[in-house]
Amino acid sequence: MRVWVGVLSILILALIGCENRQPSSVQETSQAQSVEEKKSLIPSKDYALLIVESKSCIYCKQLDKDIKTEKSLQEALKDIDLFKILFESYTPVQANFGGQILEMSENELARFLNATSFPNLIFYDKNGNIILQIPGYLYPSQLVCVIDYVKSGAYKSEDVNSYLKKKGCA
Repeated sequence: MRVWVGVLSILILALIGCENRQPSSVQETSQAQSVEEKKSLIPSKDYALLIVESKSCIYCKQLDKDIKTEKSLQEALKDIDLFKILFESYTPVQANFGGQILEMSENELARFLNATSFPNLIFYDKNGNIILQIPGYLYPSQLVCVIDYVKSGAYKSEDVNSYLKKKGCA
């Protein structure tokens, strides 16, 4: 009987010890993964488009579908780096805005950029200068015109609304 009580005690202590150790090892593993999973939003091309999305945003899903299916949009995006972040995500990212390298979570970056309506389209150059920020969904034909506005450098000499009216996209 004493042997069984001893064996049972050892098993209980081993189980308790494993339970206490497991969460910290899971935490250590997730911390290691977070460091490895940091995604870069620093463009390699002259211009980039950052789309800030939200899980519950139906217009974000439509924009994603547009990008995957609309040939004119795919063609317009060829010379632009396309990045997406999720407002509800705390995945670490690295970005260059305002000429400084920022390391923070997707949520913190969205808040830093004041991107709190969705989708939020942020066009910026490879130096981290924000060219244009559009809160809300654009139809593919409008988005193609806005991309052209950025890529052509028209943003240097006229505002986006004038450009879109001139091009018949407004």
